[in-house]
Amino acid sequence: MKTTEFLVRGAARIPSPCCGKDMSIIGTRKRKSKERSGETKLYSIRRLSCDNCSKIHHELPDLLVPYKRYSSECIELVLSNPSTHDIPADESTLYRWFDWFNSLIDYWIGCLISIMLRTNQENTPLNWTSANSETALHKIGRFVGDAPRWLERFVRPIVNLNLWIHTRSAFLSS
Repeated sequence: MKTTEFLVRGAARIPSPCCGKDMSIIGTRKRKSKERSGETKLYSIRRLSCDNCSKIHHELPDLLVPYKRYSSECIELVLSNPSTHDIPADESTLYRWFDWFNSLIDYWIGCLISIMLRTNQENTPLNWTSANSETALHKIGRFVGDAPRWLERFVRPIVNLNLWIHTRSAFLSS
């Protein structure tokens, strides 16, 4: 299997997700991602330290989801098309993606509503709970649409406001 390496570096100055203060670059770390083709890509991700609170953050590009080992495109295709996707992942991985998505959808929607209210956006759908019979995909679609890259559109604002919940404890019982 071929591995391609990329350096990830944002052009803009990024404020700390914790306190909004400036951050300084303190190094890089490697981050692998499996692609739709089966290829593994290796990214050099910048490590940033908050100048105020000294917390460490990693600058992820939109095509990566925190704590997931496949690209956001792969995860999105599986969640959107459970029976007709062509992603090279085993069944247990696919099951975990659905479980992850369905168990956190209400939290993410709450985060998006909070972000919309904080930023004074009009047309905030505060009545989303009235559609509890909708699938998780339809619920999130009411906020970010269903056009390609919908996963990136809701992950980024939640991560950038330090609201992302890590799910690294995959083998621990709940």
